[in-house]
Amino acid sequence: MDSKRELSSIDLAAVVAELGAYEGAKLDKAYLYGDDLLRLKMRDFDRGRVELIVEVGENKRAHVSAPENVPDAPGRPPNFAMMLRNRLSGADFAGVEQYGFDRILEFHFERDDEDTTIVAELFGQGNLAVLDESREVVDSLDTVRLKSRTVAPGSQYEFPDERIDPLDVDYETFVAYMEESDTDIVRTLATQLNFGGLYAEEVCTRAGVEKGTDIADADETDYEAIFDAIERLADPVREAQFDPRVYREDGRPVDVTPLPLAEYDDLESEVFDTFNEAVDFYYHNLEPDEPGDADPGDQRPDFEAEIEKHRRIIEQQEQAIEGFDEQADAERERAERLYGHYGLADDILTTVRNALEEGTSWAEIEARFEEGAQKGIEAAEAVRRVDPESGVVTVELDGVEVPLDASMGVEKNADRLYKEAKRIEDKKEGAKAAIEDTREDLAAAKRRRDEWEADPDDEPDDEGDREDVDWLSRPSIPIRKQEQWYERFRWFRTSDDFLVIGGRNADQNEELVQKYMDGNDLFFHAQAHGGPVTILKTSDPSEPSRDVDVPDASKREAAQFAVSYSSVWKDARFSGDAYMVTPDQVSKTPESGEYLEKGGFAIRGDRTYFRDVAVGVAVGIACEPHTRVLGGPPEAIVPRVETHVEVEPGRYAQNDVGKRIYRTFRERFEDTSFVRKVASPDLIQEFLPPGGSRTKDD
Repeated sequence: MDSKRELSSIDLAAVVAELGAYEGAKLDKAYLYGDDLLRLKMRDFDRGRVELIVEVGENKRAHVSAPENVPDAPGRPPNFAMMLRNRLSGADFAGVEQYGFDRILEFHFERDDEDTTIVAELFGQGNLAVLDESREVVDSLDTVRLKSRTVAPGSQYEFPDERIDPLDVDYETFVAYMEESDTDIVRTLATQLNFGGLYAEEVCTRAGVEKGTDIADADETDYEAIFDAIERLADPVREAQFDPRVYREDGRPVDVTPLPLAEYDDLESEVFDTFNEAVDFYYHNLEPDEPGDADPGDQRPDFEAEIEKHRRIIEQQEQAIEGFDEQADAERERAERLYGHYGLADDILTTVRNALEEGTSWAEIEARFEEGAQKGIEAAEAVRRVDPESGVVTVELDGVEVPLDASMGVEKNADRLYKEAKRIEDKKEGAKAAIEDTREDLAAAKRRRDEWEADPDDEPDDEGDREDVDWLSRPSIPIRKQEQWYERFRWFRTSDDFLVIGGRNADQNEELVQKYMDGNDLFFHAQAHGGPVTILKTSDPSEPSRDVDVPDASKREAAQFAVSYSSVWKDARFSGDAYMVTPDQVSKTPESGEYLEKGGFAIRGDRTYFRDVAVGVAVGIACEPHTRVLGGPPEAIVPRVETHVEVEPGRYAQNDVGKRIYRTFRERFEDTSFVRKVASPDLIQEFLPPGGSRTKDD
């Protein structure tokens, strides 16, 4: 069996129950690994160091981790991690809660100046959203804009529609859900009652009911046995009485559960004291999918399981769309019934409003309707229920129950029902878009399977063939990274392959001149105040300095780089001047009576000027020889990348432009997971100039 990658709703309920013990811990620092794993380092008075891990990528989990299982701190923190550090440093962990029965956790932090909530969406594509005290989104890993909900910086956070909690339903509600189904028992439990496949089968096993039994053939005895099994499953979860297990198959961990499961009686298991410890152990030992020393890249992925998963999701989405159609039709029918009995509905609403204006209580109004019904009064006979809390009177019109808001007239009540039908139809449109995405995922999985099974003789085997690879349409792109010393600076390679590096701040400006500038290099700087020290390297720092002729094209590109990342861009200007000098003209010794601020230098002698240099930056993704984001002057970048986006000064913040470019790349590449891994918004932002920008196609 495949190893579990995502914690279930029941798993998360157990995690939440145990995390309550850590309330009051102080947060020291936040780390972000890649674009999907968040680590929150905290200090607890009783326990000492506490490491909270939240992962929302291919693996979806949240738990406390042992310090020895925590990855080493990454390099320069991305903007998302820096934002969290600014908001959370010294904050108290105020607790965590699960949203209903959904795979959504809210981590609350309190500080004297501001409170912060981190919402972890551990379903679908996965996401992290950071909310302020008013629940406005400060930032999120991914921006979500659907008709049903929005998760984007500056917007109010919106949950997805809440699902039924199967551990908290009464018997009548449970039976109603079961009888509405048109499939078998186990699928009804999995989809309609939201148990998921594993726990749906577990409930059937504990109940002693054949899981494949059609709902039409199920009887009261079956329902009672299943409901009793649900209660026996729910009790230890409600009372936080866990008996955590990590299950193995052929020595390989395949699942972690807060309770022993009858479905896994044939598997070996290991018992843990807490569920958090079990989850930490499980994910720390998850990587080797198969025993032995074989290269995982040589093992055939389980394409069939992935394809079947997408098919199941499509089936569920199609059922949801059918449900939306039925709900919208029902709301529209209620509105039409209301207009068809306009006079009757108006009499009822008028009677209720007049009674309320006279000070009559809702209980007395209900009693009057009951008396009127006994006397055969048509309007009273139509009333089925009165709800004092909501002010709604439910009436039956031609066999259809219609809720009437007593504060409105007939027209507004009908309009409310039509609007509700429209809202449901809008949700259907969102579901249609989601099903198209799933169909694309299914097609991509099939293509990956076909590519894996293709004849090796059809694969390109020489350099010339590799140049013709259509990387954008490839369903799977191998990731090949090679870290370089200069990547912590701003950098690019010119069209003649000279390395150009620039400082990101005053400290780096100082470091570049004092440590990395050699005698035959070229020094560039924008004429405007506030810009990076820019050095065109004629040799690698590990090599002797060489006296070489630098082509004019490379000089122009270095000058454009210096201008584009200077205050010229920040001031929303589209051109500026730059100059070039040799290293011996650059000095930290100021002229008599002058002062050089940190990162500043005195330039002596003649300068070579580049006038009216147009600003310009292109950001793209290279697939060979290494997979990575590249950015800099368009003439240098465009030939090196598979696809690119050009930017210019504009009104959008760096963060927003980075996300916009990221979404564009995801649309262009068939392998969207590749884009997520090598070109996250944070990596793209590293190549964007300071200040506002916009893409050229905006």
